[in-house]
Amino acid sequence: MHQFANRRARLVEHMRSNGGGVAVIPTAREGLRNGDVEYPFRHDSYFYYLSGFEELDALIVLAVDPSPGARAQCILFCREKDPETELWHGFRHGPEGARAVFGFDAAFPITTLEQRMPALLAGAPALYFCLGQDAGWDARVASWLHALRGQARSGVRPPAAIYDVQLLLNEMRVVKDGSELASMRRAADISAEAHVRAMRRTRPGMTEYQIEAELLHAFRHHGAAGPAYPSIVAAGANTCVLHHNPGATVLQPGDLVLIDAGCEYESYAADITRTYPAAGKFSGTQKMLYEIVLAAQMAAIAEVKPGSRFIDPHEAAVRLLAQGMLDTGLLDKNKYGSVNDVIENGDYRRFFMCKTSHWLGLDVHDVGDYGEAVEGGSVAAGRPSRILQAGMTMTVEPGIYIRPAPDVPEQYWHIGIRIEDDVLVTANGHDVLSHGAPKTIAEIERCLER
Repeated sequence: MHQFANRRARLVEHMRSNGGGVAVIPTAREGLRNGDVEYPFRHDSYFYYLSGFEELDALIVLAVDPSPGARAQCILFCREKDPETELWHGFRHGPEGARAVFGFDAAFPITTLEQRMPALLAGAPALYFCLGQDAGWDARVASWLHALRGQARSGVRPPAAIYDVQLLLNEMRVVKDGSELASMRRAADISAEAHVRAMRRTRPGMTEYQIEAELLHAFRHHGAAGPAYPSIVAAGANTCVLHHNPGATVLQPGDLVLIDAGCEYESYAADITRTYPAAGKFSGTQKMLYEIVLAAQMAAIAEVKPGSRFIDPHEAAVRLLAQGMLDTGLLDKNKYGSVNDVIENGDYRRFFMCKTSHWLGLDVHDVGDYGEAVEGGSVAAGRPSRILQAGMTMTVEPGIYIRPAPDVPEQYWHIGIRIEDDVLVTANGHDVLSHGAPKTIAEIERCLER
């Protein structure tokens, strides 16, 4: 559990350098699904990043005195041991067990939170909390501050400033440590296995939801918690719907199948997309368009390295996609002087309407600013793109999505292709974590051999 203590120590140092204060980081709330049945609980990512604690009804408090030599207090509030409740809902650590296992200085029952928090906040230089994320927690924090203001004549004062603690944590989370990368590698390996399983079992006549079931089997069979996000399984025309939910659409022999799916392993996400022919062989048109997207992705991945801008992979992908759109007649060559005109006009967005990358980590669309950070963790207006550094993890996912239109050759209608990999920035370049999922036409058709 040392990695969690190390992260808390880093946050404490950030707070100390800013004058100290008290940070309050709650875990997620349990959500009601319907009736008296809850959704499976999933902890808050910020809370887990600092604690490793997966139980509900918990909160972290970091009390940081900026005085030289003063020691910060890292406190956990959680549920007490309760044999009767544990019989129904499973093991609880309890405050003392959690303190010992997860390395906190102190731990208290969550039921004592209202009693203890005003005293912890009294006289603190600042409060570090994320306002506006949860109305219930906003109200509780406001009540603590109100209670302190009511004691002003006794010399008690509330924190003089409130800072968004997530801005500090975002900057920490965007660069992964060794423990995080080990979990992400395993998540990518399991997800690649799931894609291979789905490919090998695909047959015309199957439904999208049957293919989704193959993914779910592989995720759980290999020890993942389940999907890191709702899986996308799309066949035929549905491949042109970027976030299509798997349904009862039946795969036809000439269809492409697009799967965007990744598992969550030890709370970390993978995010992989592969596109392949339902019947095992790409048609000539499908192959031509697939090669354009693959070339765009390879060019983008080549730009993932220390010193590159975050936007560089996107720009590399767009250039090859735009040229491919001209070469195939998706865009009229007579209208443009060069591929630069297509890019400057943004006309490529008709067939590729999204960005090429996003951060990946505890959340599938992970936190971290995409622009250049300036002093204090804030971001300048009109900022340039962020510079990549070792330890950052991102997706690279160009695509092409062609809906029917009078000026689009009919042979391209209803073809959607996306290729997505999870890529780590290393000291010397990059590492494709999701390399286990077949990607070239030869690899895919070999995997699909009947």
